[in-house]
Formats: sequence, structure tokens, C-alpha cells
Amino acid sequence: MAKPKFYGAGFPYSKIGQLKGKLIVLEGTDGVGRSTQVKMLRKWLEKNGYAVSDTGLRRSPLTQPGLNEAKKGNTLTPTTLSLFYATDFADRLENQIIPALKAGFYVLSDRYFYSIIARNIVRGIDPTWTRKVYGFALKPDIVFYLKADIPTLVTRIVYERGFDYWESGMDVLKEDNLYDSFTKYQSRLIAQFDAMADEFNFVIIDANRSITAVFEDLYSHIEKLLD
Repeated sequence: MAKPKFYGAGFPYSKIGQLKGKLIVLEGTDGVGRSTQVKMLRKWLEKNGYAVSDTGLRRSPLTQPGLNEAKKGNTLTPTTLSLFYATDFADRLENQIIPALKAGFYVLSDRYFYSIIARNIVRGIDPTWTRKVYGFALKPDIVFYLKADIPTLVTRIVYERGFDYWESGMDVLKEDNLYDSFTKYQSRLIAQFDAMADEFNFVIIDANRSITAVFEDLYSHIEKLLD
């Protein structure tokens, strides 16, 4: 069992107690393969007898409908949207992630608050302020930063789902086309993740490689966490 550690005050009104499970975070830009790896890791862990729960951005029942609608209209300021995401994160952390950890689950998180910080800074929000907002965030047991270069990301996006308005940062860059906007936006996100790597002790994984190679890297690290 482990005593919970937070980046700030945590939830002062709630006594959490010991956590039996482990919190494993996969971070990185769009197109690095986080969701695929989460599915593979879940299958692998369950096959080996571990209870698993997974989560990700915009999955709180409290905020998901509103966030989805807000992204359709692009009517919120960057700060308001940032606080909307913080509410989503706080609700999932308090009501989904921590209860699962207390019950002994291995929680796989497809992104954590680091992605929100990166997006906020690219949209002009103060870096110090956006970090302080997440003082309630629980420190994960391990954070993987899946990192791929821009040509790899572009190839994957083109052949899989195509360019997306938000993934391309069109709301902030105002480029003439999705391709140029995507390359500039994702480059700026990569720069932010690189800057956070030492600060938050990321384990950097080369995501330019095959799905199998990335998975083997991930589970070799996770094996060390298993009870």
C-alpha cells in the first residue's frame, strides 16, 4: 500500500487513506498511439490477473456533455475552457481514479493534466497559474511520454482519421489549412511536453516505432510496478 502524494494540497476535505493500486499515465501528442497502448496494456494486465480501470480526458459524466458542446461551438475563452477541463479532471480523479486505486485497481490514464497544461500554454495561458490549478492532482506511479516526430504524426493522422480542427489548433493559430496548422500546433505541444519531462519525471518512449515495440517498452517498465 502507498500513501497518496499530491502536487499541492490535494483534496483537503477528504481523507483518502492508503492506495492499494497503481496509477499509470500515458501522455503525448495526438497520433502517438496512446489509446491503442492503453487497450493492449489493459488486456495484458487482466490476462495476468490484475483488476484494471481506464480513464481519459472528457470522460466525466458531470462535464462530458458540456465539453463536447463547447468544442462544437468554439465559444469559450481559453481560460474558461481550461477550467472546464480542470473540473472534468477533478471529478474523475475524486470519483473514479482514487476509488479504483483504493480498491486495488491498476488505473490506466490516457492523458492526465499534463496535456491540459501543454494546451493551455500554447493558447497563451500563464504557465505558473495553470500548474497551480492542478495542486489537487495525485502523483502517478509512473508517467510515460510517448514521443513521435511530426512526419510520423502526419502520416498516421492522414491514414487513420484525418486532420481535426482542435488537434490542429485551428482555434488559436488561424492558419489557412489544417495541415500547416497541425504541424505548427503539434510542434508547440511537443516543445511543452519536452519542457515538462524532467519536471514531472516522464519516462520517454520512442513512439516512432511499431506498436509492438512501444508496447514491449511499456510493459517492461510496468512489470517493475506489479505486486
